[in-house]
Parts: sequence; C-alpha cells; structure tokens
Amino acid sequence: MSDISKPQSAGHMSPRAKNYALFILTIVYAFNFIDRQILVILQPLIKADLDLSDTQLGLLSGIAFAFLYTVLGIPIARLADRSNRRNIIAIALTVWSGMTIVCGYAQNFAQLLLARMGVGIGEAGGSPPAHSMISDMFKAHKRATALAIYSAGLYLGVVVGFSVGGFFGEVFGWRTTFLIVGAPGILLALILAATVREPTRTDAKIGGANSPTFMETIRHLKSLKSFPLFAVGCAMSAFVSYGTSNFMPSYMVRYHDVPLTEIGFLLAITGGGGGIIGTFLGGYLTDKYGKKDARWYLWLPGVTAVSAIPLGIFVFNTDNTSLMLIVYFFFAVLGTLYLAPSIAVAHRLVSPRMRAMTSAILFFVLNMIGLGGGPVVVGMISDGIGTLTGADGLRAALTIGVCVAFVKGYLFWAAGKKLPADIEATKDFAAETDS
Repeated sequence: MSDISKPQSAGHMSPRAKNYALFILTIVYAFNFIDRQILVILQPLIKADLDLSDTQLGLLSGIAFAFLYTVLGIPIARLADRSNRRNIIAIALTVWSGMTIVCGYAQNFAQLLLARMGVGIGEAGGSPPAHSMISDMFKAHKRATALAIYSAGLYLGVVVGFSVGGFFGEVFGWRTTFLIVGAPGILLALILAATVREPTRTDAKIGGANSPTFMETIRHLKSLKSFPLFAVGCAMSAFVSYGTSNFMPSYMVRYHDVPLTEIGFLLAITGGGGGIIGTFLGGYLTDKYGKKDARWYLWLPGVTAVSAIPLGIFVFNTDNTSLMLIVYFFFAVLGTLYLAPSIAVAHRLVSPRMRAMTSAILFFVLNMIGLGGGPVVVGMISDGIGTLTGADGLRAALTIGVCVAFVKGYLFWAAGKKLPADIEATKDFAAETDS
C-alpha cells in the first residue's frame, strides 16, 4: 500500500484522488466558515446576554478575527511554500476548532474577544496552503472552476452555520452551540491527515532551497499593474459582504421581527445558497469566457458587483419580508462571483512556489480591509446615527455599506484592462508543467 504521507505528483494522482482531495479541502473550508460565522447568527443572544453595542459586535466578527488571521497568514504561507501543506491545514483546523469551543466559556466581552482572536490564529493556516495544493492538482484552464468549488465551501459553511446555529442557539443557548460546532472539526483534521495526499509542486521537488522569499514575492506582485487593483477590489467586495451579512440576523430581528430559529434557516437558503451558486458561477463562467479573453476573469466580477447595488439597497429598505429574502438571494449570487477568478488570476501571474504566499497576501488585503473594516464601520455608523437621531441606525448603515460596491466595480474593470500585459510579461516567469 502506498504511503499517502509522501508527496504525490499531480500527474500520478488519479482523477479520483484529486477530486477526493478537493472534496475534503472544501469541507475543511466549510468548517472554517461554520466556526467563523457562527458568531453572526448568535449575535442577538450574545448581545442580550453580555450587553454589547453594535460596535462591539462588529469588533468580535471583524477586526478581532481579521487581524491575526491576516497577519499570521503570511508566515504560515511562507512555511506552506516550503513544506507539507496538508499537515499545516490539519494542525490549523485543530486549533481553530478548539478555540471555537473556548468561545463557549467566555464570560464577558474581553474573554470572547480573545477567544475569537484564537479562532483567527488557527484559520490563518487554512486557505493559502489549500489554494496552493489545488493549483498543483488542476490544470490552468480548469483552475478557476476547481477553486470555485473549494471557495463554495465558504457558503456551505454559512448554510450549515446559520441552520445549526439558529436552531441550537434557540434550544441550547449560545454557549453550548459553540461547543457543538467546534468539536467535529477535530475529527475532520484526523481524516484529512490520514486520507489526503500531498501533491508534488509543479515546478520543483519539495525543499526550501529555491522557494522565493517574502520580499521577492512582494516585489513581483508590486511589478504587476493588475494585482493591486483587483486585490483592493476583492477587499471592497469583502467590505460589502461582511459589513452587510454580519448584521443580517440583527437586521431581521429589529426590522422584520423574525424569530432566531427561522433566521438561521432563511439565511442559509438565501445568503448561503446564493453564495454557493455565485461562487461556482464565478469560476465556471470565467473559465469559459476567459479562454478567449482573459480580461473577463476580472470584468465579470466587476459587472456583477455594480448590478448588485440596487438589489442591496432594496433589501435593506423594504418592509416586505418575503420580497426582501427573495431579492437578498440574488444580491448574494451577484456579489460572490469574484473570489475564485481572482485567486486563479493571481496564481496565473506568479511561479508555483509563490502561490501560497500570493494567496496569503491577497487575503491579507481582502480581510484587513473587508472583514476587519466592514462590520466595524457599519456598526459604528449604526451607533452614530442612533446617537444623533435617537432612532435605530442599522438600516441606514447597511444601505451605505452596499454602495461601496461601486468602488469594487471600478477596480475590477481597471484591473481587467491591465491584465493582458501582465500575462504577457509573466508568461516565462510563471511557466509551469500542468498535469
């Protein structure tokens, strides 16, 4: 029997082995977002129990998680570009699942803040190594689709997290819910380590001798005209996504009087289901149309971002709950087409040994601005409007947050115009042997 702990050349990995690895990595990513977003559906319960403000809720779901998640992602990605990526993911999964359990024991805001930071530390080791593995297992013309399937795990996690969180939060309380959702991740880490093969890198045998340094990667990315534009475009997309979705349970309670158990189920279908569809379509459609014109890898997310703005404004300003949920589904679809093509383009412009680090840098920009800033800014605007007017300001804050997508649309359009020149300039530097 072969030793699955040894790196396996993508050329020697059967289609079944590749697809199984992609499946497990996608489930791991789903657990990443179950543990990350469980706080969102439990917000009303935590707010009432610990007497928190909207700004504090934004800190818990935003910067408290994002800071360590993004900063530590860079050294972990450096390690992933040099060593066994599967093992790094298994260890990271164990850490963030354990810290999710710890969240259930928090007795005040400070303790919960520290526990959420611990979740961020663990999750820093999730996506960059997984992106690198997937790019080594799948050919360039199939990569956006494979990354889209993986990225759809994000919204699968939202579906499960909202469904389970809403139900268990109502039945058992928010503390026990953290324990319930954290424990299975430790078992999944064992399955990952025991059954998934580490693929051989496409450009060299494993060993750190010829791995580019962090500064070499930074200098290369700075030399690209498109990367800074679409990286900030991703951040603007995350700003809108996290800034609005993290307050959806609170919005539905305050303005639509929906019970928490129903909120979890409804957001699982609309936000989670729409996100799964949008993420997959982003990879599939850009792989299809990007064959003829690579600019569509970035133009399509830009067009859909702007198209989603009127839908979002409607969602946060209607009193018709049923219509709000229907439109929110399409808002989620249009707003989530950006991630897989952005990662695929970034990996296309760098050498295989830079992929994990490039993903970490992209996610650093995306999450520090988007995840770190979106919920906090929306929460501060909500509290500020409330202080000035004496009325609840969440609806106005969410409407303002939606309009940030105009910036995203422009950045993706501008990046698409510069992409062909970057591809031509890096075609030798980023050359690879695909299986």
